[in-house]
Amino acid sequence: MEPTLETFTAQAMDEGFDEILVREWAPSLELDTHSHVFAVSARVVRGEFWLTVDGGTRHIPAGQSFRLARDVPHAERYGPQGATVWVARAN
Repeated sequence: MEPTLETFTAQAMDEGFDEILVREWAPSLELDTHSHVFAVSARVVRGEFWLTVDGGTRHIPAGQSFRLARDVPHAERYGPQGATVWVARAN
């Protein structure tokens, strides 16, 4: 069964994440290498994107999840349809 935003939120909070966002990313958006002061657990629910970490790039289509520790340099590239991503942050 596909998770809902409510089940994603409940699981993330149980795991210690303290902020939940629904992010809408523009088509073909590219974000140069950067890092965050928070850890992330996220699920792509529409569209797709590519996450580059340590020289390796991972394609993440709708229906897949990923995690990223705080302070990890990474780059992001979104597909031609953009993307909707549920994001849990551990601040």
